[in-house]
Amino acid sequence: MQNYSGEEGLQYHVQLRPGDVGRYVILPGDPKRCEKIAKHFDNPVLVADSREYVTYTGYLDGEKVSVTSTGIGGPSASIAMEELAKCGADTFVRIGTCGGIDLDVIGGDVVIATGAIRMEGTSKEYAPIEFPAVANLDVVNALVASAKELGYRHHTGVVQCKDAFYGQHDPEIMPVSYELLNKWEAWKRLGTKASEMESAALFIVASFLGVRCGSCFLVMGNQERNALGMENPIIHDTESAITVAVEAIRKLIKQDKE
Repeated sequence: MQNYSGEEGLQYHVQLRPGDVGRYVILPGDPKRCEKIAKHFDNPVLVADSREYVTYTGYLDGEKVSVTSTGIGGPSASIAMEELAKCGADTFVRIGTCGGIDLDVIGGDVVIATGAIRMEGTSKEYAPIEFPAVANLDVVNALVASAKELGYRHHTGVVQCKDAFYGQHDPEIMPVSYELLNKWEAWKRLGTKASEMESAALFIVASFLGVRCGSCFLVMGNQERNALGMENPIIHDTESAITVAVEAIRKLIKQDKE
């Protein structure tokens, strides 16, 4: 591949080099969440700020760890994972927000993805649609154990990934409403926990690269509960999902050392 950065080893989009990041990287979408997450590290330092990619590196239990934002959606998330892996990262935890689908999933809960529905475009440029987007079992188990220990109400299961936010929230007005509405009904009947935008691409890219990836999310609300007139709190504070991710990485560091 042509070198676009002009410097050997410098990754073009994230503007990072080998040694700038740790093995373990938390991946929020929003660049503004990076500083908040980095406060959980020891001695965090801002090492790069390029486009939607903001990176801090610090330490957890003596191990170098990082946080890099990915922006919204699969294309930018896949670029981040590709370039971070070239810098030495091999374990990724996506944290972010989601909208509940299953009626048991309520605003303020944490959802831990075991797999993702590939209703997006990025993963199709890596793998045939028959190949499943699944999270790494070690990462999932660490996330679940952390959520239990922290006492957070949480759910594990499949999440749906899409490319169009408004295709989910205003499907009736879309020219392909017939497809969006029918598939949404299928996701509901299959017990899909929540909807978000990055995990399918990240899980597929992780499979291709041979790295580990998992995801956990704050549930902001649930449009299905709202439609039925059920209690539907709207929550914005992502600290619960962040804490679950940080504690999961601590567990993975310990396991990897053992």
